[in-house]
Amino acid sequence: MSRIALRAGAKRLFILALAVAGWLAQAAAADERQKEISALTARIEALHDRSRLVFDLTGLPPVTAYPVANPPRIIVDLPQVLFRMEANAGLSPGDKLIKSYRYGIFAPGRSRVVIDLTGPAKILKADSEPAASGPRLVVELAPTSPAYFATIAEEARRQSGEPPAPTLTPQAVKPSTDKPVVVIDPGHGGLDMGATGKHGELEKDVVLEFALALRQKIEEGGRARVLLTRDHDTFLPLAERVRIGRENNASLFVSVHADTLAAAHVEGATVYTASERASDAEAARMAEKENLADQAAGLESKADADEVGDILFELTRRETRAYSRQFSHSLISFWKEVGAINKNPNRSAGFVVLKAFDVPSVLLELGYLSSDKDLARLTSQEWRERAAQKTAEAVDVFISKRSREARAPANGPAGAARPQ
Repeated sequence: MSRIALRAGAKRLFILALAVAGWLAQAAAADERQKEISALTARIEALHDRSRLVFDLTGLPPVTAYPVANPPRIIVDLPQVLFRMEANAGLSPGDKLIKSYRYGIFAPGRSRVVIDLTGPAKILKADSEPAASGPRLVVELAPTSPAYFATIAEEARRQSGEPPAPTLTPQAVKPSTDKPVVVIDPGHGGLDMGATGKHGELEKDVVLEFALALRQKIEEGGRARVLLTRDHDTFLPLAERVRIGRENNASLFVSVHADTLAAAHVEGATVYTASERASDAEAARMAEKENLADQAAGLESKADADEVGDILFELTRRETRAYSRQFSHSLISFWKEVGAINKNPNRSAGFVVLKAFDVPSVLLELGYLSSDKDLARLTSQEWRERAAQKTAEAVDVFISKRSREARAPANGPAGAARPQ
């Protein structure tokens, strides 16, 4: 074989080797991107003219950051990241610019960091980068004027808009049956952690555990089919929770919460129903707080669309609220057997999550994470099982009565088919 032929063969082999090496490098890079990225620690670095929020990561995810006004916040969107820090790592007392920050799953495959600001700020940097200690996410902010902040927030909103709010995937909805549907709604979730107990207990976890136990108890009774608005740690907007109840033609919607109060001696469960006017100041405070849940995840607050105010709508809403009150009274009577009822257990206010005009809805406040007695109960599996059982019994009685009323003749005894 001639030298020319040998050189040509060697060249072809070299080119092939380069191609294979390039393909392997691309495959390795793709495999690296596929690996789960974790956030291991987070810290705020306060400089004289700026503030820097740093997350130590195990990879380099793409980053999108933009400001949101009213209240002033910075939103940082990422592909799914597993945050391995303590929940209270988001507290930042003393920083001049960053009031607090939250992080967690925002939607399937997506994570989000929400930075609450003490005042308007501009983004100097928001990116993941390699460092001597390993990969990290750096968000660097500096104070700016209110006018400039409002301008860039509006520009960001016009250019990209708010990413679509998370929704329940069709696969999460069970096949239809002839049984009535009960929707159980564990409050909060994902980066919306809700209230926090003195030992780090998170409302979003406490209510999810109760909701899972309640689903099991109801389905064991065999009278109803149960849907959870969420069955894992993810965020859902309030409107999406309402949509799940309405689109599944739910016979009952139960939203589960566990708040905190400044008065640590206050304890016991409370059941709330919807009303335009709050029954008392505490109910009003509770509704105002819970109605801001979307803001905790960085969503813009939007005014509710006006409902069609015709007579049929109004009659349906009145009947639905009457059924809601009926279930509320029944649930409280069953919970008395568990022995943990608030002194004023039956309240009402304008909760967004209870706004479905055609689905009887209540918000069950299991107790207060700020109360030592409630906290001991809420973290006890034995108590949770008993409380879930009593709640399931109340649900069973309600569904049974509604079924009998639905089968009753229209000209039956007065009051037989309608709650009073």
